[in-house]
Amino acid sequence: MSVFQSRAWQSAWWETWGHEPGLRLIRPWDGQTSGLYESRYRLKGVLPVRSMQFVGTSYRSLRTPRTEYNRFCPAEVSGKDLLSEMVAVLEQNPWSEVVFSDLLSGSEELSALVTIAATHKWAFRINAADEGYAVATDGRFEAYLGSLGASSRLRLYNRRKLLETRGEIRLDNAWPDRAEAFFDALNLFHRARWKKDCVTARSREFHMKFLARVMGEGGQPMLSLLTCDGQIVSVLYNVRYEGVVYNIQAGFEENFHKKLSLGSLHLGYAIEEAFQRADTVKFDFLAGEGKNEDYKSRFATENYQFISVMLVKSLLFRALYWMRG
Repeated sequence: MSVFQSRAWQSAWWETWGHEPGLRLIRPWDGQTSGLYESRYRLKGVLPVRSMQFVGTSYRSLRTPRTEYNRFCPAEVSGKDLLSEMVAVLEQNPWSEVVFSDLLSGSEELSALVTIAATHKWAFRINAADEGYAVATDGRFEAYLGSLGASSRLRLYNRRKLLETRGEIRLDNAWPDRAEAFFDALNLFHRARWKKDCVTARSREFHMKFLARVMGEGGQPMLSLLTCDGQIVSVLYNVRYEGVVYNIQAGFEENFHKKLSLGSLHLGYAIEEAFQRADTVKFDFLAGEGKNEDYKSRFATENYQFISVMLVKSLLFRALYWMRG
């Protein structure tokens, strides 16, 4: 399981967004799997739809932090038991569509959904496929650097000396005392780069709840601030959980220096720290691409894929969805 299936993440998400009109919890989270909920809406404002989804995801209406590595059943459930449990949930709850986002490609659950859809003659389609990347940190940091191309090594590590000529460089964890300043800076950098907010009052409420609670499950919030002469120039929203550091979000000052990629250098410091800790085996960039390049693929030692799927029952809805593409 990942940090996204923790009780901390799931409970904070549901408390923040689960009281929206039309939402109803079907199955609670258990610390290993994602909860399930029903979302009711009207297609084209007319046809009533009942949509089953994972807690932490929203296919249509809500804009929330992304919940990845979704699981239907605990890892130890497999084979016929897995198939039976999934069929039972899908048969016992009324729905028009099922939208399961960010399942791990190649997983037994994904294969089971294909089988279930074919057996029940339900339509099955892939809504999205997204690449994710990670760095295995159970070796030596020096060996990892040596495996990178010259350009990647320069951006991630070798230009630290140039950075240090710009002023006093500090790395600090903003949790918990400077968490508000951290999220203010993250939103400021994100707005400058993407022309939109990534931290709203509501999502800030979610993040603060999650971070406070994940500590009770052995997680460690790592709100990394990179400062130059006391000025915040880069932020990394990381959380260490069960041996993995998850890089949930990042932001940096784009016009700091034309020869420096602050975001990459900051990642280099965080990855090095992960290598230095015996209790950490992976630094996970998660899914998503950069604005100008797929930088994660340049720094990663392994990759994976998330698949988002939809199941549809009735012929009417199949036809309507087909017409909509």
